[in-house]
Amino acid sequence: MSYESRATASIIGLAVGDAFGSQFLLPGDHPAILGRRTPPGPWSWSDDTEMACSVYSVLDRYGRIDQDALAASFAGHMDPDRGYGSGVERRLLRLRAGEHWRDVAAQGGGSWGNGGAMRVAPLGAWLADDLGVVIDQAARSAEITHAHPDGIAGAVAVALAAALASTRLELGPAGLLDEVLRHLPAGEVRQRVRLARDLPGDTDVRDAAGRLGNGREVSALDTVPLSLWLAAWHLDAYADALWQAVRVAEDVDTVCAITGGIIAARTGSAAIPADWRAATEPFPGWADVR
Repeated sequence: MSYESRATASIIGLAVGDAFGSQFLLPGDHPAILGRRTPPGPWSWSDDTEMACSVYSVLDRYGRIDQDALAASFAGHMDPDRGYGSGVERRLLRLRAGEHWRDVAAQGGGSWGNGGAMRVAPLGAWLADDLGVVIDQAARSAEITHAHPDGIAGAVAVALAAALASTRLELGPAGLLDEVLRHLPAGEVRQRVRLARDLPGDTDVRDAAGRLGNGREVSALDTVPLSLWLAAWHLDAYADALWQAVRVAEDVDTVCAITGGIIAARTGSAAIPADWRAATEPFPGWADVR
């Protein structure tokens, strides 16, 4: 696939994962999940997809992350009804009021939430031919709202996974996570991804979530490792990965968005169930996803 088609497949996988996950209020082994009964449509996506559309749109316009343009897009297109976290919503409202994103993002040491990670898989797919560029641009995309080192590292990890999944088709689950680790900066996120690398694929997903986190804390540390583990062990099985995610994830739309964005970067959008795509809300016209 070309870089544009990789990125388009990734953002479709992200949006469908986000919208699918949003149909499940709580994780668990209840009959609807164990029986894999697809929820009735239509499915709306959340802030995960809205912000990913800004990343995609800025890449389409500039071929890179122009941070001022991305900050303006985040602030200008924010719909509070999409489920934004209170901290990010406050930051974006301050940008709308005229404050500079650097001043806002740096306060309090920056956010370590999972918001930088949830929206970045299409960037990894778009820039996948140069991992150094992926790392740099993923960090730049994250620091507008999530300037804490963990928030940035989570975004870098997801972007690397999407880049590798889309271009290194020979990599199996352990190999993909090894490559992510090889390029990931030192820190707590890397340590938790290392733990994910060492969990076998036949580990019960409930045990994996207990060890890696399930998004309850809405942090990069608590969300990204499980998402990468699910994606790595389901590289060609989009629906299976998301059904596993909804069994355990508490920030379920975000775990599904990250996981779906990585897998679709590899498989293309044809691997996404057709009825899931049909149920998912269309992209906004301003994003120009094509």
